[in-house]
Amino acid sequence: MNHMIAYDDVLLVPQYSDIRSRSEIDIASNLGKGVDLCLPILASPMDTVSESAMANAMSISGGAAIIHRYNTIAEQVKHVGKVEAPAVVGVAIGITGDYMERAAACLEAGATFLCVDVAHGHHIMMREALRQLRKSFGQRVHLMAGNVATLEGINDLADWGADSVRCNIGGGSICSTRIQTGHGLPGLQTIIECAKTDRDVKIIADGGIKNSGDMVKALAAGADAVMVGSLLAGSTETPGEVFYDRDGHRWKTYRGMASKEAQIDWRGKYSSFEGVASRVTHQGPVGKILDDLEKGIRSGFSYSGARTLTELQAKAVFVEQTTSGLSESGAHIRSRER
Repeated sequence: MNHMIAYDDVLLVPQYSDIRSRSEIDIASNLGKGVDLCLPILASPMDTVSESAMANAMSISGGAAIIHRYNTIAEQVKHVGKVEAPAVVGVAIGITGDYMERAAACLEAGATFLCVDVAHGHHIMMREALRQLRKSFGQRVHLMAGNVATLEGINDLADWGADSVRCNIGGGSICSTRIQTGHGLPGLQTIIECAKTDRDVKIIADGGIKNSGDMVKALAAGADAVMVGSLLAGSTETPGEVFYDRDGHRWKTYRGMASKEAQIDWRGKYSSFEGVASRVTHQGPVGKILDDLEKGIRSGFSYSGARTLTELQAKAVFVEQTTSGLSESGAHIRSRER
């Protein structure tokens, strides 16, 4: 049995840097075919995260959102139509039913790229869907697909037509796939494995990312961008109303798309449930969250003496840490009696 590592199991070694200002650092990432990100962060296609308001906010900050597919085609098209041009915006589609019609309608409405959104992407139906999408739309449209957790998975999806692949199975803040099914790989190990690919495909680190430090680790390990949901959840731009508790605290709903609640709302029933529903504190405008994450990413590049993503991946040195090291890594001020 191989030893697998998660984000908290490692640190990046600080290195000599001649970077005088973090403004010298370019954290941009071009995923190809019009998906050009100044900030390598994607908002997850969840019904409590990404609709038109999130897409506009992500674009302003240099990232992109993927508008979820848990709606009618007309509703998804309406959200795309509210995104201000020339924003980079993706739309999620499935691999059965109306996915071809949904793809065509959203592209016509102005979507930049398609995200073939499946929990277990290394699957025969993904192969059939990607081949059909390529046949219908040719090479001009960026196809993002996933999710996978292995080198074989990313290689197959690339061979089937994907331009980028979402890499991670389980491990998200409200994802219970590993508990329900016993399957998955630790998040950082997934990126390390998938980064061994010799295909011309971009890697999206999707799931288990808790902070900007995890983002830097994912990028250093080989990811071209990261996808997040929980870090953006509860912001002003997420769908859903703001609730107040008895103490006057504000909160919003956040749920996994494989949760019972999401499945019942979407199709009136649920099968296997591999997610949970929760509530999160209302965080205010997402632009402030993204600005803080960007500052952390730039600082991370600086600690490795890297000015670009390519340079970070070439220079990064990982070391494993013990549980004591993890404890030491966090803020650990102790209150003392005077």
